[in-house]
Amino acid sequence: MTTRTAKKTSILIIYTGGTIGMVQDAKNGALKPVKFDKIQEVVPELKKFDFIIKTITFNPALDSSNMNPISWIKIAKTIERHYNAYDGFVVLHGTDTMAYTASALSYMFENLDKPIILTGSQLPIGVIRTDGKENLITAVEIAAGKVQGECMVPEVCIYFDFKLYRGNRTLKRDAELFSAFRSVNYPALAVAGIDIKYSIEFIHYPENKGILKVNTDFDDNVVILKIFPGINQNVFNSVMNTPGLKGVVLETFGSGNVPTSRWLINAIKRAIKRGIVVLNVTQCQGGKVVMGQYQTSVELLNAGVVSAKDMTTEAAVTKLMFLLGQGLKPDEIKMYLNKSLRGEISE
Repeated sequence: MTTRTAKKTSILIIYTGGTIGMVQDAKNGALKPVKFDKIQEVVPELKKFDFIIKTITFNPALDSSNMNPISWIKIAKTIERHYNAYDGFVVLHGTDTMAYTASALSYMFENLDKPIILTGSQLPIGVIRTDGKENLITAVEIAAGKVQGECMVPEVCIYFDFKLYRGNRTLKRDAELFSAFRSVNYPALAVAGIDIKYSIEFIHYPENKGILKVNTDFDDNVVILKIFPGINQNVFNSVMNTPGLKGVVLETFGSGNVPTSRWLINAIKRAIKRGIVVLNVTQCQGGKVVMGQYQTSVELLNAGVVSAKDMTTEAAVTKLMFLLGQGLKPDEIKMYLNKSLRGEISE
């Protein structure tokens, strides 16, 4: 009688660009890109997993500052093409816009039942003190993690410096520390120490397992407009009257407050009457927008501005671009902005 051997866990690493993908040239010490088809030679620890690990490298590799909706769609379509062949996916990405990409990917994948883990590093993987090796190794382990045959974390996440966060709850908080990312309004999904300790109660599991839908439609006719003391009327009006503008993410003070200048409120009212969706997000890293709590936000509420509640700016702007891409009417977009699509907002 023959016995069936267990199928090996398979992980696809997608290198899009970023600091993590650099090593020092042995001859002159200059940084050069890793050959990711030989990543297990650069990070031999990966061999100890006994996983099938394959790699795809974007050509050209992109600095994360150059990421845009076309790049997000390319990542999503790459994962979609290989979705059935792998147990999990690790996306290597520059840190500067990683939270935007993670947020965008979360909206694109409906009924996701496999991990998509984004990671990167503050120092190149080929530098002695790099944080890249640990980030990559643990991201691979998390992407492969299963319990009773089911994926541990079927979400789009960011893993960085021993913490696993929901991608659309994460923001980059520091340009120098290894602990570059933070999720203020939602707990970490896992913490890596001697063991990886998962907080199962905070992880989202799909209701319709096995029915993956990937929607890659975005509309980038949006702007983030940050309110600050002394904001100029002409500049504000110019932004609000940008030809083709469909959505504004208004970064406001505290719990959603703006100056009560008549010209500012009127400009927002005129924009909303023209069908522009205005979303109110706090400038603070933590907390949420509560319009109507102070007089300085009552007028926004009355004008039809939508509260982003506790969404990050990164989650808010990508969600607005995603919803505008679905061809919905403004009232429908406002309804979905107030609903949690992928756990990006506390309802």
